[in-house]
Amino acid sequence: MDIQDKKGSLLLGLAAMLAVVVIVALVGVFALQEEEVLITGEAEATEYRVSGKVPGRIEMFLAEEGDQVKKGDTLVIIYSPEVEAKMAQAQAARAMAEAVNVKAKNGARHEQIVGAYELWQKAKAGEEIYRKSYERVQRLYERGVVSAQKKDEVEAQYNASVATVKAAKSQYDMAVKGAREEDKAAAEAQVAKVDGVIQEVELARAERYLTSPVDGEVAERFPKTGELVGQGSPVMAIVDLNDAWFTFAVREDMLQDIKVGSQMQVRIPALGNELYTVEVTYIKAMGTYATWRSTKQNGQYDVRTFDVKARPVRPIPDLRPGMTAIVIREKIVTSPKIVIQVNKQ
Repeated sequence: MDIQDKKGSLLLGLAAMLAVVVIVALVGVFALQEEEVLITGEAEATEYRVSGKVPGRIEMFLAEEGDQVKKGDTLVIIYSPEVEAKMAQAQAARAMAEAVNVKAKNGARHEQIVGAYELWQKAKAGEEIYRKSYERVQRLYERGVVSAQKKDEVEAQYNASVATVKAAKSQYDMAVKGAREEDKAAAEAQVAKVDGVIQEVELARAERYLTSPVDGEVAERFPKTGELVGQGSPVMAIVDLNDAWFTFAVREDMLQDIKVGSQMQVRIPALGNELYTVEVTYIKAMGTYATWRSTKQNGQYDVRTFDVKARPVRPIPDLRPGMTAIVIREKIVTSPKIVIQVNKQ
């Protein structure tokens, strides 16, 4: 190879090396340029779980996923044979208690009253006979015609007839008056007790119909028609789209200008490029087991992540849970402090 060729190769090598240096320098320049730092979050909304107090099987769904419902709308009907069986038992007990109560109030039947009256009259007739016999024997005894023993026997019979009349009169009065006040009160209390059981079963019956607790949208249905659900098991989820907010996971070195009450602009890609104003309502450190990040390899310090919640200042049409929200911050180089544009009230 002659000298001219060697010079050409050397120049080509130098040119290649120069090109590499230029490329590395350009990469370094672009790498050191300020970049757009984004904080992204997610839209959330209050969700209500619809569940029942009565176990049973899903008889019918009256709303589908995505349906708009109003507070109080019936969403699910549960079939519970146990509740119907308890109602039948309670109604039978009610009929029995009512019969006992009526009997206590009405007293004895007419035939019983007539029978007691006849026994009383019979006892009175016997008393009259024994009274006359006693009076005759008493006079004869006073004359010395009969013995004292005979007189005592007749007197005992007369006294017994008087007691019999009193007993018969008492039975007649009891038949006329009916049961005692205590028995009447006990019968009425039994009726009231059974009424309470019926009311309890009626409430259980009403729990078969599950209604919406709020105006919202059916987000999810858990069981299928015919499946068995237990007491308190969630059957349906209702989301209140009017009660929405955003949740952001923010490193603590980005919190200097984010305070409770601060307002910031967010962009929601699903809704276009329009900016929406949100207000920070909640800041709390997240668990270290999931958010601790070491930065000692570049000479900085360990940082934690904070949960930041912000609510829209005005309702955002078509906002749905799960939509991404982006907060655009100023571009910087390496400073850990990233300034966010906010309007503080």
